[in-house]
Amino acid sequence: MHSILAISSTIRRTQTPDGAVLLDVERGEMFSVNAIGSKILNLLHAGLDETEIASQLSTTFGADPEQVRTDVHEFLETLDRRHILSKGPRAHK
Repeated sequence: MHSILAISSTIRRTQTPDGAVLLDVERGEMFSVNAIGSKILNLLHAGLDETEIASQLSTTFGADPEQVRTDVHEFLETLDRRHILSKGPRAHK
């Protein structure tokens, strides 16, 4: 069983025309993400892992797969440092 990143249970998310606003109800902090960041969060919520997210974004936007992988990894690392993500077991696909 692999570990997968998920949106933390302390995060509340609201879609906006430009992306999403995230509220950490435990820490009282707010964050905003652009439309691509919001898409990444939606894919994460749907159960996709980092590699699957990068692949789907690369295909959707016709972007360089290696660059997308790097960008997705950096984005998820930033969210993890900000306590927006939690790690848990990956139960299924």
